[in-house]
Amino acid sequence: MKITNNHISFKVDDILMKSLTSDTWDDFECLFGPKGAYAGCWCMWWRLSRKEFEKGQGEANRQAMKSIVQSGKIPGLITYDKDEPCGWCSVAPREHFSTLERSRVLKRIDNQEVWSIVCFFIKKNHRGKNLSLQLIQGALDYVKSQGGKIVEAYPTILKTRKAPPVSTFMGIPSVLERAGFKIVHKPSQSKWIMRYFIR
Repeated sequence: MKITNNHISFKVDDILMKSLTSDTWDDFECLFGPKGAYAGCWCMWWRLSRKEFEKGQGEANRQAMKSIVQSGKIPGLITYDKDEPCGWCSVAPREHFSTLERSRVLKRIDNQEVWSIVCFFIKKNHRGKNLSLQLIQGALDYVKSQGGKIVEAYPTILKTRKAPPVSTFMGIPSVLERAGFKIVHKPSQSKWIMRYFIR
């Protein structure tokens, strides 16, 4: 893992991953495209109140994410196919996600310090290539490098296999299990809290 001026880059199974910083912002914009990934989200769903998010869908949400990056915080990781940005995983300390902290369904189950994986986005032409598992593994490596010990994920439990990608933006249970995550709480029929314990 190479760390230079808050910029982190490393490989998982020969797939290059980089932290989202000012240096990689253009790659993030390229990956998310004019729609900001999902309907102008720009990965701000868990970072803003619902009112702020809905008001800011599109450009305001993009600027909000850019402000986070410019502040020096790392909101997640980008994965690359050669030089092309093709995947995203949002991972950070849970307290960075203000709406997650206020969630009644996904409220904290204890007082332990945890990191949270809250979003995946994979470019359409790269889906079905196991990138989500590599993104998870990259997120775990990154959290370990930052001294984190527990990583949480909050997958949605779907009733059908034929669901649009936005339905699985918080992860797929079977993929998380393959990465070593364990179910620690089932707060509802459609939501699980899963944890990975870093040794």
